[in-house]
Order: sequence, then C-alpha cells, then structure tokens
Amino acid sequence: MGEFFYSALLIFVVVMLFNFIIFWHELGHFLAARWRGVKVDRFQIWFGKPIWKKTINGVQYGLGWLPFGGFVALPQMAPMESIEGENRDREPLPKIKPIDKMIVAFAGPLFSLILALLASLLVWNVGKPLDAIETTVIGAVMKNEPAEKAGMKAGDKILKVNGEPVKWFAGDFDAVTERIMFTEGDKVHFEVERDGEILEFTSSFEIEERSWFRRRALPRVGIAAQTPTIIGRLIPSENMSPAERAGLKPGDEILEVNSVKVYGYHQVGQLIEANGDQASTFKVKRGEEILEKTILPLVPISPKWTTEKAMIGIQWGGPDRVSTQLVYPSPLEQITRSAKMMYRTLKVVASPSSNVGIDQLAGPVGIGKMKYQLLQTEQGWLRVLFFFVFFNMNLAILNMLPFPVLDGSHITLAIGEMIKGSPPKGKVLEVVQTFFALTLITFMLFITTKDIGDSVPTGGGGESKNEKYVWPDPAG
Repeated sequence: MGEFFYSALLIFVVVMLFNFIIFWHELGHFLAARWRGVKVDRFQIWFGKPIWKKTINGVQYGLGWLPFGGFVALPQMAPMESIEGENRDREPLPKIKPIDKMIVAFAGPLFSLILALLASLLVWNVGKPLDAIETTVIGAVMKNEPAEKAGMKAGDKILKVNGEPVKWFAGDFDAVTERIMFTEGDKVHFEVERDGEILEFTSSFEIEERSWFRRRALPRVGIAAQTPTIIGRLIPSENMSPAERAGLKPGDEILEVNSVKVYGYHQVGQLIEANGDQASTFKVKRGEEILEKTILPLVPISPKWTTEKAMIGIQWGGPDRVSTQLVYPSPLEQITRSAKMMYRTLKVVASPSSNVGIDQLAGPVGIGKMKYQLLQTEQGWLRVLFFFVFFNMNLAILNMLPFPVLDGSHITLAIGEMIKGSPPKGKVLEVVQTFFALTLITFMLFITTKDIGDSVPTGGGGESKNEKYVWPDPAG
C-alpha cells in the first residue's frame, strides 16, 4: 500500500510540474497583454471545453479536458478560436499596434527562457549526475553485425563518428551512440585508434523491427562500450557452478580469456562461446595477485528459462559503467547544450536522409513518463531539475518557430503588418490557423499513441531470479 501511495505522489508531482510549466509560459502572455492594454478574454490550461472555470475581473480562468498545452485568449491578436473556442465578448474591439502583438507573443517564450535560466542556476549550485559512459573504447563487437563486418574490434578507441569528435560512449549528443542514431544516409563512418594507429571504417547499420504501435527503433551497428569485468557474485546454485569449482570469487577481475585481453563482459561471453564445449583459460586479478584458472562452461539443467548457451555461473559487479558523479555545469553551458540538442533534433527530423522521424519525439504522456522514471532513481530530483532546463528551452525555441498557432507566427504576422500597413484578412487567416491547429492536434494524438504503445509490456520472460541453478556433473 505504501508503494502505491508513493507512486501516486510521484504521478501527482509530475502532473503539477507539467501544469506549472504551461502556466508560467501563458502567464508571460497574460502579463504582457495587461501591460500593453490588450483585451484578455480567457486564461486556460489545457485545451478543449473547460472542466473547471471561474471569471474574475472579466477574465475567465479555466482548466480544459485535453492535456496538450494551454492558452491566453486574446481577441485582438490573430484569430485562434478554432482551438481556443469562441470568444465570450462578441463586441468589436479596437485594433492594436503590431509592436504590441509582437511583445505579447514574445513574452511566452521569454518567460519559458527565464524559467530555464532560474532552473539552470539551481543546477549550477546543487549539481546533476553526469549519466554518461566515460569512455569511447569498444568493449565488444556483436557477432555477424555491421561493425564486425566492417572490421571493427573490441579495444578500438573511437575518435570520430561521421567526422565529428566524440567524448563519451553514450549520454550526450557528442557521444558515440547518439551520433550513430543521428546518422544521415545509409552508412556510418568511424575513425578509431588501434595499437597507436589511426584507422577508418565505414559500416552499415541495422534498425530493429517493432510493432506498428511502437516507435521505430534507431540505427545501431552492434557495438558495446568498454565495461568493468569484475565478478559481482556467484549465481546461487544447488550444486557447484563451473566458476565455483574453479575457485573464482566475488571481486575477481577477469583480464584475459584464452590469452585474449578483454574489454567488457559482453566480450567474455563471446570468447567462451567461441571456444565451444572446450575449457577456457582465464587470467584473473585478485587484489595484487594474478591467477590463472581453467573453467569448463556448462549449460545449466535448470531453471528452464535459461538459454541453451554454456555459462560459468557469475554475475558482473564492480562500478557501474554509467558515471553518476555530480557535475556542476554553468547556466550558459546548460542553455547552450539544450539549444544545440534542440537544433540537432529539428535538423535530423527534417532531413529526408535521416533515420529519425517525428514518431521518435515525445508527447505529454512520454514526457510525463520520463519525469516519473527520473524521480524514481537515486538523486532523481536532480535529474528532473536539469530536464526542467532542457524542457523549458525546447518550449521557448519551438514556440518561436514561424508556424501558425505558435507564438512565432504572431510575431511574423505583426512584422508583415508593419511592412504592409494593414493586417492579413481575418477569414483567410482563420482558415490557415484552423488547418494548422487541426494538424497540430493530429500530430500530438499520433505522438501520444506512440507514448502509450511504448509503455505496453512486450511479454515473455517469466523467469524467477530467486530460483537456484542446477548444473550437470562435468565428469558425466
């Protein structure tokens, strides 16, 4: 019961954060309209017919039923009744100056930027987990996958992907994984260092097939990052596992398998599998001592959910490959990074040669799920605080785009009015606004179906991790 209330509390926090971001953005429009003497008809969070409303000093405040944003109804601006509903006051209103329209439209993105800056100051002081894999060394190359066919090997240090330098393996837009995902065209180009020599490889990539209701998978070439090869524990067994028979212990670090230096636990499994049903020789570091162990991997008799691959009966431990040390980026660094990520995302989504589409973007459900998952992690509130910076920067940038319905379109129309000397025809503008409003709603519904589809369990598994292993007798 306690876990249920904790989950409910987290969901409540996520919903309130999302609503506050919308409220703050719309508050910018509201205050600017009041300052410039522009008529405010309604101030509503979320779209659709209000499920709650109250009129104060001539302004109707409300909460809509469709959780896709919010608005301040301004009858003297460009017509937005297609998504905001009809204005309550049908009396003709005096025209307002283009500069007033520009100020009111710009105030929303400005308030989002201010909120991002305030959050960035907090992050600068309290820090955020790095959440990156601090290496560009390949820990394993998957068998028969594109990277192996291209000639790449475990131990290669990746210097550049598609001509761009990389700093991490994953966790940042300057990381190996992210640069592969953002590849345009059908080839990925790598520059690597191997034994002091600089080599170049060109690899194809694969995209995993998924059900129609899920997001498309992103490109992968079949490489894994270098990982610690320290034994965390021996798998509980009813009889002695191969590792236990050989005398391996938790804390042992595997250095070599069959005289091949290992760079990650994926590679250890590959080397064991490549040796077939023969015993493998392990070079192990225990404290300051170097040991050599001969181990015959076996296929466990039970539990039945295990694969048919031979195993030695260990689970990996040691430091997590994803670094969670606290870093303290400056506000400028945070804002710049968020803006760059937004620019690269829009660029790759718009590119006809990229493998990233609009279905990879997240809607309200996906964003809410992400915040909920972040809050469940250790130091989760620090991650949410940094995401707060990123999200508000995105909101500010997106709303400045010159597309109908967005704030940028009001600014564009106001500039056109200043040049032409008269506003665009109301009927034509209303048709354009309605078309783009319906397009936006359709887009948001489409993204929401992907958010929900990705949350549907895939099934399978059914394994019991408390079930003890039973190993065959190696002498038999």
